[in-house]
Amino acid sequence: MDNGQHTHIVKYSTFVWILIILLVLTFSSVAITQLDLGVYTVTGALLFASVKSVIVLMYFMHLKFDKKFYAIMMAGIALLLTSVIIVTFLDYLYR
Repeated sequence: MDNGQHTHIVKYSTFVWILIILLVLTFSSVAITQLDLGVYTVTGALLFASVKSVIVLMYFMHLKFDKKFYAIMMAGIALLLTSVIIVTFLDYLYR
């Protein structure tokens, strides 16, 4: 078992807290879509979705406990995705 792999054990209470946080963020993202904020409605919903994605990536995909290289690569991909979404919104807004 000692072939260079390191296992990390997360307590169940941590997963319960993450569940509660994800549920609150989900209900908040649904609630923000009920408000009439104009363009900021979609922006707020995307912000909540981004925070939820980071939480899932860090804990359920174990990026928090893995090598930092993987986290840097995911951050680069997230930056690329964010820039594509921003360019798409700018194209839509200024047509």
